[in-house]
Amino acid sequence: MICPLCSGKRPVCIHEYNMLPKIFPKTAFSKEFFGPSYNIFVVRVGYPNVSLGPMASSEKNLIVDDPSKWFGLPYEQIIEMRYLLIRTKSRVNIKQDSRFIEENQLIILSKPIDIEMVFKKHPVYRWEFSDTLAPNGPIADIDTLRLAENPKIPVKLEKIVSDELKASDASVSIYNTGEDVYKLSSILSSGVLGLEKNKKLVPSRWSITAVDDIITKSLISGIKDFKSVDDYIVFTSQYLDNHFEVLVMPGNWEFENFEAWIELGEPKILEEYEAYSGRKKYADLQAGGYYASRLAIVEGLHKMKRQGKAIGFREIYEGYSVAVGVWQVRENVRNAMRQEPKKFATLEEALRDINTRLRIPINKDFHP
Repeated sequence: MICPLCSGKRPVCIHEYNMLPKIFPKTAFSKEFFGPSYNIFVVRVGYPNVSLGPMASSEKNLIVDDPSKWFGLPYEQIIEMRYLLIRTKSRVNIKQDSRFIEENQLIILSKPIDIEMVFKKHPVYRWEFSDTLAPNGPIADIDTLRLAENPKIPVKLEKIVSDELKASDASVSIYNTGEDVYKLSSILSSGVLGLEKNKKLVPSRWSITAVDDIITKSLISGIKDFKSVDDYIVFTSQYLDNHFEVLVMPGNWEFENFEAWIELGEPKILEEYEAYSGRKKYADLQAGGYYASRLAIVEGLHKMKRQGKAIGFREIYEGYSVAVGVWQVRENVRNAMRQEPKKFATLEEALRDINTRLRIPINKDFHP
């Protein structure tokens, strides 16, 4: 039997975690739903006509759509939790003005809110994994939607959304209130941010990277005013068979990121770079992983009130059998930056230390 998750393409399969018997008994969803909605989802297929709808779960679990709380959870728990979350959809235009869109906007601006939905058919169970998005569970075409309670929108958030601000400026303002990028990317997706004439829905896949980029650029403008680090400092984290090393060297801000997939055959190493002045082209080779890693490193430097030349090293091992989303990159590197760093007087000493943990040794000719 070919695995429905990976189609036999991965060397290690999620079946080894015995997920199917645990999930399927819980997924006999009916055509009607009542319960909390934690998020909304915008599918890019057909853009500018997209699919929009709430994500909801019958289980009251506040971390079900908050990846900032997932670090350390095993594969099994993450996937089971996500597959109890129904993703609903209805076809709309990104510029459309309708009650359905407004209700979705209220859902994401509010704290978790109870909703009532009627589906056109029973939810269809699909296995969907992505390098960018967290795992998705059953999908249903929505027929009717009703908010079962009054939305409770934080005052600061409501004020920012109602102001006539560019989407990037509003995003930074919301982040500065304490909202994490996960909530912020969904707010951007909902189409409530931006100048009135420019407001539109943004596919969830795009909004994740867009928010990482917006917030990072804002933080970088601040760290450029900080003093440089004095030593060669090294941060480390490993989770879900992804290993990260972060090296920060004395000097002005620069960023270089390396990714290596360690599977069968010769490892493939991908590299992306940006100078002090930034970059203009999208990081095609590493895509969302580049922007998530860069955000986490810049957040760490901002808290340290230091700048430097930062290099990220990521090794993806065979055990990362199915992708669970770019959040694990962000949280892995955030975890690294929270640790007490190792400090070295020279680059050679720092690289020697990093090499003790990497499977692919850094070449002796490596000159950042």
